[in-house]
Amino acid sequence: MAYNIPVEATLDVIGGKWKVVIMCHLIKGEKRTSELKRLMPGITQKMLTQQLRELEADGVVNRTVYDQVPPKVVYSLTDYGWSLRPILDAMCSWGEGHIELTGGELVEQ
Repeated sequence: MAYNIPVEATLDVIGGKWKVVIMCHLIKGEKRTSELKRLMPGITQKMLTQQLRELEADGVVNRTVYDQVPPKVVYSLTDYGWSLRPILDAMCSWGEGHIELTGGELVEQ
């Protein structure tokens, strides 16, 4: 794919409403799909599955299936995904400042 500026390549991988949120939750540890869904009440199951598949295809997220009944599937960041940590940390810091500046509210989960 051809990009006009490098930030387009970054947004190609992490752009959209949910991908960064998913990655921020995965920084705290591996998660099952149901855990991610609970942590992100505004996302539909279909959208969560789609976003996880795209992140996996881009090499950012790892999907591990455990051979048990019922099957257990967990998601975690790959080493490549961890390389995005400084960007995610900067976005969180900026967001905290924005919430304070605008009088917004952070809902703790």
